[in-house]
Amino acid sequence: MSREAVHIRPNGLIIAIDGPSGAGKSTITRLLSDRLGYIHIDTGAMFRAVALAAKRAGIAVDDGEALAALCRGLTISFARNDGDCRVLLNGEDVSGQIRTPEISLLTSGVSAVKSVRECLLERQREMGVAGGVVLEGRDIGTVVFPAAEVKFFLTASIEERGRRRYQELLAKGEDVSLQGTIAEVARRDEQDEQREHAPLRRAPDAIDIDSSGLSIEEVLTLMEGIIKARVKGEPKDEL
Repeated sequence: MSREAVHIRPNGLIIAIDGPSGAGKSTITRLLSDRLGYIHIDTGAMFRAVALAAKRAGIAVDDGEALAALCRGLTISFARNDGDCRVLLNGEDVSGQIRTPEISLLTSGVSAVKSVRECLLERQREMGVAGGVVLEGRDIGTVVFPAAEVKFFLTASIEERGRRRYQELLAKGEDVSLQGTIAEVARRDEQDEQREHAPLRRAPDAIDIDSSGLSIEEVLTLMEGIIKARVKGEPKDEL
């Protein structure tokens, strides 16, 4: 059965990539946006930036009013530097500082605060409404852009995601253990799935991709094929 070709927005499609921590969303989103000539909007990095700002300001994750006021006063933007996407918090490059284990766990709590999500939701929609964007997160296809033309749910086993995270932290000189990192990933999954506001969920019309046994290139090839098929109106949703 064929499907109609998707509507093309002024700047292109909105492509949503959701999934749990460590599934490879950041890497895949960055590379896919490069290949398509689209803008990469890392929504997770936006929440991490708020978490870092909250830590610096000494604001607790359960102080929703203070977090909302903080969020409204922040400037969060993205910039390219030698092919890398850098995250700027009030003009400061915090790309490395927002990726520590401490900020990762703090981000899960901050992102569960309704006022923070509402604050960033408006900004994310403004960035992507004209299309030509690839967004990653945990609720892009269900909350931020439920009408996105193409939705992916990228995942991998907890063990594989923990191993990837462990290797990433080791490369940064962090003193971590493999089992401890896997346990951290499992805790993050539980927090993300059980939070009250915009929990991690797979959109009903999302296309599942398990990257456990796939290379980055294989995942990109699958996604590109699906996107091209959608634009042409071909039925290529089954992997």
